[in-house]
Amino acid sequence: MVELRFSSKAIPTTLLLLCFFLFHNAEARNRHYKWNVKYEYRSPDCFKKLVITINGNTPGPTIQAQEGDTVVVQVNNTLLTENLSIHWHGIRQIGTPWFDGTEGVTQCPILPGDTFVYRFVVDRPGTYLYHAHYGMQREAGLYGLIRVAARDPEPFTYDFDRSIILNDWYHKSTYEQAAGLSSIPFQWVGEPESLLIHGKGRFNCSQSPSLKTDVCDMSKCSPFVQTVIPGKTYRLRIGSLTALSALSFQIEGHNMTVVEADGHYVEPFVVKNLFIYSGETYSVLVKTDQDPSRNYWITSNVVSRNRTTPAGLGIFNYYPNHPKRSPPTVPPSPPAWDDVEPRLAQSLAIKARQGYIQKPPTTSDRVIVLLNTQNNISEYRHWSVNNVSFTLPHTPYLIALKENITNAFDPTPPSDGHEFANYDIFNVSPNANATSSNGIYRLKFNTTVDLILQNANTMNKNNSETHPWHLHGHDFWVLGYGKGKFDANNDTKKYNLENPIMKNTVPVHPFGWTALRFRSDNPGVWAFHCHIESHFYMGMGVVFEEGIERVGKLPSSIMGCGQTKSFHRP
Repeated sequence: MVELRFSSKAIPTTLLLLCFFLFHNAEARNRHYKWNVKYEYRSPDCFKKLVITINGNTPGPTIQAQEGDTVVVQVNNTLLTENLSIHWHGIRQIGTPWFDGTEGVTQCPILPGDTFVYRFVVDRPGTYLYHAHYGMQREAGLYGLIRVAARDPEPFTYDFDRSIILNDWYHKSTYEQAAGLSSIPFQWVGEPESLLIHGKGRFNCSQSPSLKTDVCDMSKCSPFVQTVIPGKTYRLRIGSLTALSALSFQIEGHNMTVVEADGHYVEPFVVKNLFIYSGETYSVLVKTDQDPSRNYWITSNVVSRNRTTPAGLGIFNYYPNHPKRSPPTVPPSPPAWDDVEPRLAQSLAIKARQGYIQKPPTTSDRVIVLLNTQNNISEYRHWSVNNVSFTLPHTPYLIALKENITNAFDPTPPSDGHEFANYDIFNVSPNANATSSNGIYRLKFNTTVDLILQNANTMNKNNSETHPWHLHGHDFWVLGYGKGKFDANNDTKKYNLENPIMKNTVPVHPFGWTALRFRSDNPGVWAFHCHIESHFYMGMGVVFEEGIERVGKLPSSIMGCGQTKSFHRP
């Protein structure tokens, strides 16, 4: 072996820096996945229907990577008659805004028979999600988890690491639901038939006698089972991708210590019921310290809506008990569906962990008030923001802005919402001036923006719904929650500027407000929308552009629709 010796004085500085960079990143890997997406008949809750699978499964495979790795996913769209796009929920896509996976915003859809490759860096440890972002496709079964391991020691210890995705489940297809939402008269999707725990549920076929066994067969499904070893500590990564429902999650007889939310460490607090909203993820620590001679119930229940969907049931299986052995007790009672106080209390309890606090800027450069309203526009029912119902353009914003396609969307930006200071949030408003638009917010790059989510009465008397809002491309600081009408003079004085949690999804509670702050420091075009499928479909969202001139050359693979048909090169 020849040993090479160099004097450090003889090595150029650039080479030393390159060597340091290569050494520092030596452990980063490329994680390759190849997915075939197609429709298959499945019976996740005993009812047989067409679902979207990835490599034959729903939920899809869990993406496992380490902080700093590059994830490469080759998606083959074999849906035959349906377009497709996949959003990597919670991944900020720094430097790769074109792989955010939001059809109409960052890319054209993947056409039937086509293959598309997503490539992005997972720059932070934590628990994230992926799901379809085309129409209402997510609720057809295309969803899964992303687990990113930390390179440095975490501030808590555990023996085993497990994952659970919560979902609700409709028997009608997404096409039937979308047709009803777009009809005159309006036809609401209704409440889901079942709640699934990691893709498993149990619909009572006998309550619909007209269903034949080839359609609904209770021998075709089984509850989710989480097997545990007594005397251990488990990290459970829990994510929600419900189409409609806010949920309460329980493990009978066990406390849960919340330690992570949306990829950020939480100052630990203990709950018996974990309230979780669509698009959120949490890590909780559970000690298996109960009577080991029996099994325990895992339950999910609807909250914030009049509860007509039966509880989702699973089994917390203490080894070596048989995993199909039912617990000797009845499932624990859920919280009252209409009690906002414990849900608000949990929201307020989530703070950044000591030693991991990233303090927000003390002031903002711009404040945008987003009033959540429901309207009739030309007799069609819509969800809106500041009385404007959002519509997607045929040419994705990212491409239109970067390629200077000037007539692809409405150039008039939406309102910052301050004219709604006198809006009566407690009564049904006719909102006669409501309209639809695909205009977007243009943010000055690298500035601080406050978003005030203000809830209001729907078009039904004495009714205000919970809305989980998700921001693409960023995390935001959660500065506060409140009841009633936001007061810019007084509520801003109550902001938590010391240890606010950072998240990417957050609820705004009925007849309440939520205040967020973020930096417009990620060049691209990013959606911010209600994560309830039907609400976003009906127009409950906005889009932010920031630093578009700093975005690199767009890959031609994201093009091919609208005014970019001639740009696409497979």
